[in-house]
Amino acid sequence: MIEGRILPWTEDLQDEGYPVWTDWEAGQRDVFFLDRDGVVDTTFNITPYDPGNPEDYTYIMNLILDLRNETWGQDTVTDIDGNVYETVQIGEQLWMKENLKVTHYNNGDEIPTGYSNSEWASLSTGAYTVYNDNEINADTYGYLYNWYAIDLETGVCPEGWHVPTDDEWTILSDYLGGSDIAGGKLKECTEGSCPESEYWNSPNMGATNESGFTGLPGGCRWASSGSYLYLGVVGFFWSSTEFSNDDAWYRILNCNYSGIGRTIDYKGYGSSVRCVKDEPEVGTILVPYSTG
Repeated sequence: MIEGRILPWTEDLQDEGYPVWTDWEAGQRDVFFLDRDGVVDTTFNITPYDPGNPEDYTYIMNLILDLRNETWGQDTVTDIDGNVYETVQIGEQLWMKENLKVTHYNNGDEIPTGYSNSEWASLSTGAYTVYNDNEINADTYGYLYNWYAIDLETGVCPEGWHVPTDDEWTILSDYLGGSDIAGGKLKECTEGSCPESEYWNSPNMGATNESGFTGLPGGCRWASSGSYLYLGVVGFFWSSTEFSNDDAWYRILNCNYSGIGRTIDYKGYGSSVRCVKDEPEVGTILVPYSTG
């Protein structure tokens, strides 16, 4: 074991002279919260602590966030409209396990909607829609947003959450074994009867939903025509990462593919949105390990 190991989500500040205090009495591994100046604010003892254990990770994060009256491993999160979403921890990320269905930006402004096909195709500002203009679809699949809506600083995700970057999507798929197989682990299926699904068209290839992400095939609204396509077949999920003035990165889950696709397309597409929890801005946490 490495003495003075720093938790993986923090900046490495193990410079010479940095204050590290250790106490191996009773085999305890002492966790310290330090502010930006290296001053110890609070000391917690965890016995034992395993940084690779999601339960231990959640426990540590909650100890940290208690100092800010926040919660890391929360079971639900609520948007500005009052919609409540279940969450799931996958690796060191906390994700919504439902598609976003908010109708207001976080500053309270309404997100425009109600566009005809031709109007949608000509948009270069934020908007949302519901598949086939049928509000019943929003109950299951959430709304479809163009990229302009998720790019605004006002934000569409609940406070403390954000639309994942392209890199954050990659972290997710890498944790689940790589893009060739991660899709199946992310796709919804009927518990006990996978890959069967009430929502995905057959064959729902490779679907196990073992991650708990519960990815759904919400389809899309085409950028060039405003047409609705692929409900039950494909789930399109935006990233916040721009590729060019016209295009942005997103991810694709497909009933005929066990992987997760990564590609770019026009910002005018209407696609689903999943939110991921912000990493807290806290001081460094040092976890001393006994070397013997």
